[in-house]
Amino acid sequence: MKKIATVLCLSIFLSPAFAEKNVFFGDKIDSITIYGAQSTGSGSLLKLVQPGLWDFYSQTFLMAQYSQPMKLFRLDSRLNLNVTQNIAYNASRGLSFFSVGISIDTALLQYNDWYTGIGIGPYMRDNMDRWVESRLVFGEKFFIGKNINENWNFELFTIHFSNGNFTPVNKGFNFVGFGIGYKF
Repeated sequence: MKKIATVLCLSIFLSPAFAEKNVFFGDKIDSITIYGAQSTGSGSLLKLVQPGLWDFYSQTFLMAQYSQPMKLFRLDSRLNLNVTQNIAYNASRGLSFFSVGISIDTALLQYNDWYTGIGIGPYMRDNMDRWVESRLVFGEKFFIGKNINENWNFELFTIHFSNGNFTPVNKGFNFVGFGIGYKF
């Protein structure tokens, strides 16, 4: 087990050192990505990585993301400006929200045109609801992506919004979805 952990750590920290271009951008300097997702219910951050815990709720999540390249501890990263809209239907009424946020996504592993990573950032919402009792929330994202060509990429992702238990009510929002990006 120690050997596997050592190889994994070395690949995470050494693979970006050999890359000439940022995996998210190639030789481009901007990107716009549109994400669409389905709610997997309320719950903790742990729910993101355990699909067996997902409860599909009648909520649709849409996000437009503008990004620029950056490095975070020599890892390929992107700085994002996000505009989101969660639309809740039927029994989930009262859970819709609009938000604006800034986040950083970092590629932890990359192979050829594939990459995987994590993201985090603060978001300001337009209202409080019965799942999260604050306007300020934090978004945590896990994603797997592929560069299709020099201008286009797609990502599968899961994202969690909560306020870190700053208020008594903090059930959190969880979503899983797909994104398509254009680099220019």
